[in-house]
Amino acid sequence: MSSSAGPAGVPLRIANPTPVQPTYRRLARVAGWLLRRLTDQDWDDAANLPRSGGVIVVSNHISNFDPPALCHYLVWHGRWPRALGKSDLWKLPVIGWLARATGQIPVERGTDRARDALVHAREALEAGELVVIYPEGTITADPDTWPMTARPGTARLALDTGYPVVPVGQWGANLVMPGKKPVWPRFRPRRTMAFRTGAPVDLADLAGSDDPQAVAEAGTRIMAAITALVAEIRGEQPPDDVYDIRVGRRVPRSRRDDT
Repeated sequence: MSSSAGPAGVPLRIANPTPVQPTYRRLARVAGWLLRRLTDQDWDDAANLPRSGGVIVVSNHISNFDPPALCHYLVWHGRWPRALGKSDLWKLPVIGWLARATGQIPVERGTDRARDALVHAREALEAGELVVIYPEGTITADPDTWPMTARPGTARLALDTGYPVVPVGQWGANLVMPGKKPVWPRFRPRRTMAFRTGAPVDLADLAGSDDPQAVAEAGTRIMAAITALVAEIRGEQPPDDVYDIRVGRRVPRSRRDDT
């Protein structure tokens, strides 16, 4: 599905008439216009994405370019995402202002206020918002750009709140801005932003639990769902092991670790 057809080619006023902050709508319109001209879009119909109500969207983090690409996909499928992101971004002159104006949620990593982000995420969910979280917590360090293990925050939020967790697999942004360090975007040759949305992750048997093993199991299921979608997009089998950034190497997928 190219940028000239399908949802990406529909005017924003038609694709997403849901009320939102005027700044957010203006920003989305401009960003969407740019992304359609700089990249192609290979999107599914996001049939598994609820069109209303609180929902946690989880995705693989592959590039500094993937947040706007993911936002483009979600906005043109009728939802205005509230994403958790590093608080450092809020300190940047333009990006910080835009993050505040569009209601994004800062994460104060490495401080006593780190869990405040989950409190704000819960408030957004209770208000019927779509909250985006990258369960890995950072851009993947896997040598072949596969999803890594999950940090526990996303699983804790999901088990505590009971809101549906919808996985989204993506590929393509890593070809525009490869690696973890900010680099100039590479739009030639023209790249395709591919997205697939899966069915909500089944966490019913773990709901309400704060047991570390339950949290670890929920994280494993979430990442397995995302990885399956990435494998579908790439047309490849993921490796038998999964990269764990805490140890700097791949570990068996059956490993359970709540730290």
